[in-house]
Amino acid sequence: MDFQLTEEQKEIKKAAREFALKEFEKEKSISFELKEEFPWELYKKAAQLGFIGVWIPEEYGGQGYGALESVLIIEEFTRVDSTLSYPLWAAEAGLELIALFGTEEQKRKYLPIVARGEGVMAQAYTEPDHGSDITLLSTTAKKDGDEYVINGVKTFITGASYASFFIVLCQTNPEAKPPYRGQSLFIIDKDTPGIDISKLEGKMGLKTATTCEVSFDNVRVPKDALLGEENKGFYYALQGFNISRVKVAAQGVGLAQGALDRALEYAKSREQFGRRIADFQAIQHKLADMAVKTEAARLLTYKAAWQIDQGKPDPMLSAMAKLLAGKVANEVVDEALQIYGGYGYYLENEIERYYRDARVIRIYEGTDEIQKNTIARLLIG
Repeated sequence: MDFQLTEEQKEIKKAAREFALKEFEKEKSISFELKEEFPWELYKKAAQLGFIGVWIPEEYGGQGYGALESVLIIEEFTRVDSTLSYPLWAAEAGLELIALFGTEEQKRKYLPIVARGEGVMAQAYTEPDHGSDITLLSTTAKKDGDEYVINGVKTFITGASYASFFIVLCQTNPEAKPPYRGQSLFIIDKDTPGIDISKLEGKMGLKTATTCEVSFDNVRVPKDALLGEENKGFYYALQGFNISRVKVAAQGVGLAQGALDRALEYAKSREQFGRRIADFQAIQHKLADMAVKTEAARLLTYKAAWQIDQGKPDPMLSAMAKLLAGKVANEVVDEALQIYGGYGYYLENEIERYYRDARVIRIYEGTDEIQKNTIARLLIG
């Protein structure tokens, strides 16, 4: 690996942190979480300053940067506040598929919506009966003249309740062997008749980004809703995962660094038995381990993003980064809460929210087990 952050990238990282420190107020974060509400004004402000869809080409309203710049922004946003940062960057997750495989009309219609902060996109892949296994789908898209008719149910869809449009993975060739060779992606506007959205209640963390079940009942879309070529959807989705998993890894790095920042500050100020707890070797060793793990996850995440920007996305690196960063986030946040003791167990403390927000990183965008399957398959060849 031969890279280091450029001066411009360092400035982007710094600017993202300064924005988050100014805008991500703790009281605001707690309020949005308790109401389980998407922070629209914050989203629009972040978009106006170029932090949303930073990779979107300039001709479609973006900044024209790459995956590494996206990672830097996600890391710094999450480092300051995991609850408010997630819905902002999740609003663009998967949008790269339109930039990569969409028609010119699709790019001009959908990319600027997100770049300007006027709307949000949601990916609809997961199904109730199949979970992480997208090789099997029950949602179908059947040709009917100049249209496709879509039927089925998707679940655990982030942002569906406030999204403007969806990218939906459907089975277009039921006879395909294996089935994933007959899957296609469609871009579907939310207000299309036949779509029903139900919010899934009782989510553990990341409550500012609602998670929903989306049902498609004879939803008719024109042929030009097809994203890319018919029956290539599964392969497009895998390419999208190479990017989205690195972004999730950046979320994990940000969570770990944010927890380490707070634990270090607390350890320096908290006194027990007449001494700062930072002076106890047991605490020092915890902090040292937390720092080592965080830096290791950061470097792997940066490398995976850098590979994407070189035009050489590496699915093994993306899976490794997501796997490691997810584990590190959970381990570091857990140790941070241990350092805080009882004070870390309450909502008013960011560590409590970090603890809940971190856990899902090991589940969404492919579970730890899915990442290991990917890594092992590529290792074995």
